[in-house]
This record gives sequence, structure tokens and C-alpha cells, in this order.
Amino acid sequence: MISVVQSVVQASRALAAAGLTDMVWGHAAVRDPDGRGVWMKSSGWGFEEIDESRVLLVSPSGEVLSGAGRRHIEYPIHTEIMRRRPDVGCTVHTHAPALTAFASLDVPLLPISHDGVPFCAPQVPRFTVTGALIASASLGQALTRTLGDGIACLLPQHGAVTAGPDVASAVMYAVLLERACRTQLLALAAGGPKTWSDPGEVALKRDQAWNAAQLEAGWQYLVRAAERGNG
Repeated sequence: MISVVQSVVQASRALAAAGLTDMVWGHAAVRDPDGRGVWMKSSGWGFEEIDESRVLLVSPSGEVLSGAGRRHIEYPIHTEIMRRRPDVGCTVHTHAPALTAFASLDVPLLPISHDGVPFCAPQVPRFTVTGALIASASLGQALTRTLGDGIACLLPQHGAVTAGPDVASAVMYAVLLERACRTQLLALAAGGPKTWSDPGEVALKRDQAWNAAQLEAGWQYLVRAAERGNG
């Protein structure tokens, strides 16, 4: 059983292995098991650079309770989602390019590939209050309302947020969302998609392709890829 700090390290390095880096920006957060806030990487470091010395415990008010370094200004993304959603154990914020580009198009995300299935029924929402940083509790609360009970939210002019009960699911949702957006951008560039899964097939594939075991398998692959990259 790994520690909560180690889980933040794993999440960060897995996101890097999946190509969701944006230099030193973006972050994953894990709920503190004692209810003190969230554990997340410190500011100024890339996902691939995170080790246990670069993980902080941040309170809901933004106070750094444990660890050395500066906290990210967008910590309210994580603290406010977890305040409202007791089912969420991990959140991810990324500025990955395909999902950021797709968010600007204001068109539905279609289940063109397996990757799109988790985000189309219901349709992944878009947070339109601001495209700037989520740097206050009020903006974090507004984002949380847009996310609702879902697993992902696109932030036009900014990026995306994903949420899951554990690190594996939250990270995989971020990876799948980026892949789904990239696939649809490719289809649009080729003249637009002509076919995609119907609602019945979406319902089937939601369990068939992305049940807990499949999410875990994808997560374990990313963990191994990150270990190879740091070996």
C-alpha cells in the first residue's frame, strides 16, 4: 500500500508519461485521508520532476500544512470539488493541447472511438464563467457546480478537470479525454465525422471498454511507462 504522497508522485509521473505535460503547469490532487485538505505537487515543477520532496498538503483555505515549496494558485479547483463531492478521491487539472483546442469549438464530444465513451452520455460540460485561472474559492465553487456529479469538465481557453474516486480513474479520465478530443479534431480536419457509436453501443462500451478493471489496466501501463522513463 503506497502512501498518499507517493500516490501524488505516481499520478504526476503517469500524466507526464501520457504526454499531458505543460512545462510546470497542471496538477493532480489526492484527498487527505484525515480531512485536512489535499495533497498536490508544489508549484514550479513539471509532472515528470515530481518526487516525494515536492508534494504539499494544502488546506481548503490555501495554507501549506506539510511539505516544502509554493502551492499552485489554482488549488481551489481541487479543494472545492472535494468539499462538495465526498465520492471524489483524486482530481486532475491539465492544459493538454487537444482538449484545450477542442473546448474552443463549442461542439459536442462524440463517441468516435472508445476514448470518447465516458464523456458523451451525459455530455461533458464546459465551464464558461472565465478562461482565466481558478484562483479563488468562489471560482472553484462555480467550476464544481458545472462539473456536477460528472467525471470531467472542459475549460475553454484554459484546459480541463477530471475527477474520480481514486488516482487511477482520475488520471485515466484525463488521458482518455485528451485522446477523445484529439481523435475528433482529426476527424473534423478530414471533413467531419460521419459515424460514431449510437446510445445503445455507448451504454455497452461504457462497461465493456471502461470498467474498473480496464481503467486499472491503463493506469498500470502508465505507471510502468513512467518508471521506464525515470529508469
